[in-house]
Amino acid sequence: MKEKISRREAIGLGVAGVMAGAAGKLAAAASSESSSARQEGNQMTALSEFNKYGEELERQLLLRTSPIAVKMLEKEADIPEGSMRPKKDRGYHLAQCQAFALSRREGTTVAMLKEDQWCPTAPMAYGFVERPESMSWSHPYDCFEQGKYVGIVSAPLQKANFIPDVVIIYSNPAQLRGLLLTMPIADVPSVSGHFFPPSCGWSVVAPMKTKQFYVVVPDPGEYQRALTDEGDMMFSIPGEKMPAMMANVRKNEHGPFSYRDHHMFMHPDFERPDFYKNLFKSWGLD
Repeated sequence: MKEKISRREAIGLGVAGVMAGAAGKLAAAASSESSSARQEGNQMTALSEFNKYGEELERQLLLRTSPIAVKMLEKEADIPEGSMRPKKDRGYHLAQCQAFALSRREGTTVAMLKEDQWCPTAPMAYGFVERPESMSWSHPYDCFEQGKYVGIVSAPLQKANFIPDVVIIYSNPAQLRGLLLTMPIADVPSVSGHFFPPSCGWSVVAPMKTKQFYVVVPDPGEYQRALTDEGDMMFSIPGEKMPAMMANVRKNEHGPFSYRDHHMFMHPDFERPDFYKNLFKSWGLD
């Protein structure tokens, strides 16, 4: 037989239970806030590290334009703070290669939704619009699932305020060679390439889907509309591969194939034509 509990004791137990429950909720809330703060702190640390990657790549490869951070946007609310929307903010449209150019040359964070686009290839490649069944005028290329993303944002890697899905470097072949040769031989099979249009598709969709590095030749639109240099190549790096790649870049900063330290040989006392020799002989010199 259970002992009877007085009304006062019952009320006391109830109050204690409420207080215990409240304390539990407060502890859970504090734990949640602490976890959220840790996640935010980790994200800020990761973002800071990506920004450092941008500075290091520019310095070590002597790049003429900034590597760009690129992220696909699942909803309009994902647009990073401070982004420029071409149609909304400036009253004009851009091709995607032009948006990349603004990011890497002028340091502009550019968010492109389908209403900002002025070239048909990118909105089809990124799944913003339906792709017609007949594409006889275009080279074949892969696309994201239609409707998965609503936009794309690009920014110079050194000051991007978002973690990129892909980092794209515009470089000359010698700079690209210096970067590729920092990779261990075991990573060579992870480097793919595509040498036909559209470069806006192959430099974003392919590395995100395959998790492979991609060497891409800038297409005619890049050259004509985005003013990409004739000697430039594009190198796309999946965001999750950046830490390992940069560890190799740092390790090989002064290695035998480092771009900054890989010089042509300067030969003194080179072979001279006869008229050089005759002039020097007339001056009493060797």
